[in-house]
Amino acid sequence: MKIFNILYYLFITAIALIAVLLLISVFPITGNFKVLAVLSGSMEPSIHTGSIVVVKPAAEYKVGDVITFGKISKTQTPTTHRINEIKNNNGVETFITKGDANNAPDVREIKKNEIVGKELFTIPYLGYAINTAKKPYGFALIIIIPALLVIFDEGKKIRDEIVKMKKAKINENEQPKT
Repeated sequence: MKIFNILYYLFITAIALIAVLLLISVFPITGNFKVLAVLSGSMEPSIHTGSIVVVKPAAEYKVGDVITFGKISKTQTPTTHRINEIKNNNGVETFITKGDANNAPDVREIKKNEIVGKELFTIPYLGYAINTAKKPYGFALIIIIPALLVIFDEGKKIRDEIVKMKKAKINENEQPKT
């Protein structure tokens, strides 16, 4: 029973964490942290496929920084790569990026206004859960599984209370009347 309670609370905590990260990643708050899932292996081994990357805009970026750039929408996925080179074209800074696992730098130059943010940290494999939660069946699981666990736990408490009340009634009936 103790193991069930531990697993129950760990599961509820994990679901709550995923829900919070999902909310943070969905709401487009400018200048705030973004939580994004890494969907490719271009940054292996430093950032694994299925990880989440937490990024925040920075005042300046330098060679070696891992940045996320591009549009964030249902049809477009941003890219997370390392800054390989910085160019200055007539006072306009552009960045050449490269995935750690890629052989060559990216062809397209990135402007500063296209950068979503600089990597603060990553958490391996949590991106799979976030991406699943964004799908209708995943979102349903986030609602249905915890609800079923709560219903099961409350049902068990009600059953225990009924058993306790029946035992009390039996004990009361067995007591000699004076």
